[in-house]
Amino acid sequence: MPKRGYHHGNLRQALVDAALGLIEAKGPTGFTLSEAAREAGVTPAAVYRHFEGREDLIIECALQGHAIFADLMEHAFASQPSSLAAFEATGRAYLAFARRYPGHYMAMFESGLSRNETPDLARAAARSHAVLEKAAAALSERLPADRRPPPAMFSAHIWAMSHGVVELFSRGDPGANAPFPPEDLLEAGIGIYLRGLGLLEADG
Repeated sequence: MPKRGYHHGNLRQALVDAALGLIEAKGPTGFTLSEAAREAGVTPAAVYRHFEGREDLIIECALQGHAIFADLMEHAFASQPSSLAAFEATGRAYLAFARRYPGHYMAMFESGLSRNETPDLARAAARSHAVLEKAAAALSERLPADRRPPPAMFSAHIWAMSHGVVELFSRGDPGANAPFPPEDLLEAGIGIYLRGLGLLEADG
């Protein structure tokens, strides 16, 4: 039987794919390079032709994840008819990414890596965050200048809310721990936040 990594024609990506599966199953620190090599169908020594060690492999998983994440965020932002709809769509994109790409998500946010671990990782992480800041800046233009929160703070609040909903209520069996669907929880939380800023009219 041909070794899977070479059969795929791209050993480096085969190792990344193997690592993503192991990260999803065991967590970012729960697997070894030998396991990744075995899953890819190569010897452990072959891993070192492409990666210096497990952390280097996880960084590549995170890099690819940030690229996918940023693409999703940019599409969510650009495909909406208004600044409010675009802002809400970026929050939903966060949940969708975490659910569809759990291995990437865990490598990005649960591996203990700093976003500044490498210059490439810093740039990749900044790209997706910039989309949310742009959405926050566009929405806050509706407020008087002296009442506008800094876009970085505005976006950080929503990022933290989105991350909290993912971690508490959307991981594993979707909705298993949630009193409400994760999307509803996030939409309600964003609504409360925006009403507090005066960007949405109060109910009733």
